[in-house]
Amino acid sequence: MSKARSSATLLNRQLAGETQTAVTPLDAFLLARRKFKAGERIDMGAIADELSVSRVTLYRWVGSREELHAEVLWSLTRRTLDKHKARVRLVGGERVARIVGGFLKDAIAHPGMQAWLEREGEFAMRLMTRADGQFQPRLLAAVRELLSEEIGAGQLSVPIEIGELAYVIVRLVESYVYRRLITGEPAKAAPAESVLRAILR
Repeated sequence: MSKARSSATLLNRQLAGETQTAVTPLDAFLLARRKFKAGERIDMGAIADELSVSRVTLYRWVGSREELHAEVLWSLTRRTLDKHKARVRLVGGERVARIVGGFLKDAIAHPGMQAWLEREGEFAMRLMTRADGQFQPRLLAAVRELLSEEIGAGQLSVPIEIGELAYVIVRLVESYVYRRLITGEPAKAAPAESVLRAILR
């Protein structure tokens, strides 16, 4: 996150390298991420049992189940965005569209994401689209950073405020990720990338 929160969980602090214990909040995070990637439900009781800690301890470490999901999802999102940033050699709006489009394609195809949306679609939409949550603000910041890089390099000029453009792009991504839940149609990344190119032309 761009700034520390006074209510940061032990997991937040350990991810930032600020604290260490025997069985750690990071162990809970890594176990939850493995479960998510395998298409399994992130169950707080099961995680506590596997780590041989109490549920009270687990909640103290990571906050709520929603917060743990957000950390797992953001770690996968950040890794995927970084992968596409390293691969894309284009510039300007085309670079932004290709990176965001690549991320969207991977998100839609991810087995863990597919299983989660099938099993807990409403929860997933709520968690990932809340402006006061721990996921959407990070994605907004990442997209804004992409735009800023291209604008700063003189490769992109936009007629609206950069924060508004980042918001539009993130909402576009969300609408395609949850397309099946919203309209019943299959989620597809290619149309979204075409829309992004039109927006960033």
